[in-house]
Amino acid sequence: MLKARMANPGSRLRVLIADDHPLFRLGLRAGLEGEGLVVVAEAQDGKEALEKTLALNPEAVLLDLRMPVLDGLECTRMLRRKGYSGLIALLTTYQEPALVREAFLAGADAYFSKELSAPELKRRLLRVAQGEEKLKPPDLPSLTSREEEVLHLLAQGLSVKEMAKALGLSPDTVKDHLESLYGKLLVRNRVEALEKARSLGFLAKK
Repeated sequence: MLKARMANPGSRLRVLIADDHPLFRLGLRAGLEGEGLVVVAEAQDGKEALEKTLALNPEAVLLDLRMPVLDGLECTRMLRRKGYSGLIALLTTYQEPALVREAFLAGADAYFSKELSAPELKRRLLRVAQGEEKLKPPDLPSLTSREEEVLHLLAQGLSVKEMAKALGLSPDTVKDHLESLYGKLLVRNRVEALEKARSLGFLAKK
């Protein structure tokens, strides 16, 4: 595991960075190398990041949350399934709690803002590597898969009857799911439900 290999907090972390914006990659690489980290490779999408990580086995991987082919979340899941045990940090401008929880469940070790300076990013990476900082899932309501389906249909503006037809359920059953959804989100109607769901990230595009 990474923590076992990183005995010295000042160790020069070998890092792979993945982002679909060349200028951001260039700036990130320059910043990290200026802080003494070793950037072993770059990737412009999640698929390339997956392949290069498995081939080079860097100690840390920095993944943009939004990338073509494979996004950061799916790349994280696949890296863990394929046995990669190094540090995985997602870099993003999106801070919705539901996305942070998804990152945790996918197997990420960190969820950092792209606003961090290079010195602060290095400091945070080393803290994670040494077990001094851990990604914690935010306290969010747990929606069932059916409630998530109802929520997304709600966001499309469908009526109860239209949702019932789309899901192959009776209108009364859909109403039951809606009531349960409203209760978990602590809201009273569809307008409040959609506003709350968006603020938490339940309706964020992956």
